[in-house]
Amino acid sequence: MNAEERFLNLGLKLPPAPTPLGVYKPYLIDGKYLYLSGHGPVREDKTLIIGRIGSELNIEEGKLAARQVGLTMLSTICTHIGSLDKIKRVIKVLGMVNCTTDFERHPYVINGCSELFASVWGEENGIGVRSAVGFGSLPDNIPVEIEAIFELF
Repeated sequence: MNAEERFLNLGLKLPPAPTPLGVYKPYLIDGKYLYLSGHGPVREDKTLIIGRIGSELNIEEGKLAARQVGLTMLSTICTHIGSLDKIKRVIKVLGMVNCTTDFERHPYVINGCSELFASVWGEENGIGVRSAVGFGSLPDNIPVEIEAIFELF
């Protein structure tokens, strides 16, 4: 089964690919690598999930927000690259978690995105190296921002 078929089997829907609100590119291709800028959790209606984990959102809501970021990233890939099947593997994921100072489970939250990628590209190609870190704030009070590097076919 290819990535597109795996995604269809998940029964999930992609939100619209976000457009830059600042001076940056949402993606960049350099040789065989695709770099995605930091993405936030965009819903199907184009609104953002907002709130700090540990105060407005709990850990499970944070994990779901990270999955939504992953869906937003998949939307950017489909919109600008053409197909999830053009991705050979995930190289690196950097997950940033907007959380209270006493929150310590950043990797658990970012698993929401990592588990999605593993479901789409399989465990061998969908899991890359990763960092998951906490921040005191993120743009527009989003709970999670994620950037990633992929290898293209």
